[in-house]
This record gives sequence, structure tokens and C-alpha cells, in this order.
Amino acid sequence: MACTSSALRIISSSAKLANPRSKYTSLPTNTLIPIKLSNPSLTDSLKLRSSTTQNPKFSPSRRSFTCKSQIDPSEPSRPAKVQELHVYEFNERDRGSPAYLRLSQKSVNALGDLVPFSNKLYTGDLQKRAGITAGLCILIENKPEKKGDRYEAIYSFYFGDYGHISVQGAYLTYEDTYLAVTGGSGVFEGAYGQVKLHQIVFPFKLFYTFYLKGIKDLPQELIVKPIEPNLGVEPIAPAKACEPHATLPNFTN
Repeated sequence: MACTSSALRIISSSAKLANPRSKYTSLPTNTLIPIKLSNPSLTDSLKLRSSTTQNPKFSPSRRSFTCKSQIDPSEPSRPAKVQELHVYEFNERDRGSPAYLRLSQKSVNALGDLVPFSNKLYTGDLQKRAGITAGLCILIENKPEKKGDRYEAIYSFYFGDYGHISVQGAYLTYEDTYLAVTGGSGVFEGAYGQVKLHQIVFPFKLFYTFYLKGIKDLPQELIVKPIEPNLGVEPIAPAKACEPHATLPNFTN
């Protein structure tokens, strides 16, 4: 065992002689040192594993990353062409609309009152029944000096098999306003733009002009030449009666 102790002392001393002035230097990582022992009762060789001491002055490794655009350059851009679409909305007093929910519990129109509604929709030339409107108005402010109200409106225009258009924005009962087109379905999928709301006789006769972008060319059945809005406008009798030749395909009722 004396030989063993002597051999270990020699190895320990030689490990310290590599560079006595550098406190960070040690044997290379995972270095195997064979040691010959003279005692036959012990293993023929002893492998000592040493590990390199990490220099605390070294900064940890840094990882970099890159941002990749989510836009697929192979996808075609949405059409920027503006298409006009004209429709009339009529309240024919046969749908129980509008319903006034006076949540403010005040005797006059006040903030928070709700007005769900659904009216009939006709093409701009008043020759065909197109479908319905359906939505909700939230009263924001009563304007007694203008004899009207300001609402925030969220509603949709339904065109049977052609799909629907959704809009949102200010709904004024006393003057024209513009609402944002927030989307659609069917031929209106991907639509954006705005719609002008013209009050002819609130809440019974309204005229809308859509300025649509982001969609393919609309069917000719929809982009008809409109009748100029006036107090006397009315749909033709077959359209009001929903006769097959005077309705859009599977019009929404």
C-alpha cells in the first residue's frame, strides 16, 4: 500500500506544476490518467477523471433568433377595387321591430337603452326582395336639440344564397353617417370598407350605399342601378309579396 500512496502523491504534485500562476488552469476535460500499481492485489490500472474548472469570467453562450413573416408571398393580395352596392331597408311594421329595452329605467331615451331590430331588405332598384337586416343598437346619447339619438350599432345584411355583410359603428337617427364593414360570408367573404347610411324616414325607410373592397366582382343581380332615395319610394308589389321572380335565391326572411 506504500507504493500506492507514493504514486498518488506523485500524480497530485505533477497536476499542480502545469501553471502555478494561473488559478483557472487545470487538466483538460475528461482526461484519463492511467496509474500503474505495484500491488498485485489491486486493479492493474486506476483511471482518474478530472474536470476542467469553468472560468467565471467567461459569459454564458448567447442564442439568436429570427422573426419570419407570416405572410405567404405566394398568396395573391386582396382586391383593392371599390365596388358600390345599394340597398333599401324598410320597416313594414310586421316584424315587431324595433323592440325598445329601457335599461336606463328613465322616462326619456338615455345611455344604455338597447334596441334590437330586424327589417326587410330590397335591392337598390326596388325590384327584388333581398333579405333582412338584423342587429342591435346601444343608445349612447340623446340629442333633444336635433330631435334624435346617437347609437352604437352592430348588425348584418342578409342576401340569401349570396351571403351576408356585417357592419359596426355610429348610427344617427337625425343625419347621414358611415359605418365600417367588418366582414361577410359567401360572395362577401373577406369584405372590408364602409357603408353610408341615409335616413329617409327613421325608422321606416333607409337607404344604404356600400363601398366594398377585398372581394371578387359581385353578381350583376346585386349591382343594379338604384332608384334615387325620396319620401315616396316603395318596393314593387311582387317584391313585397315575395313572388319567386322578384326575390334573390333563397332570400332570408
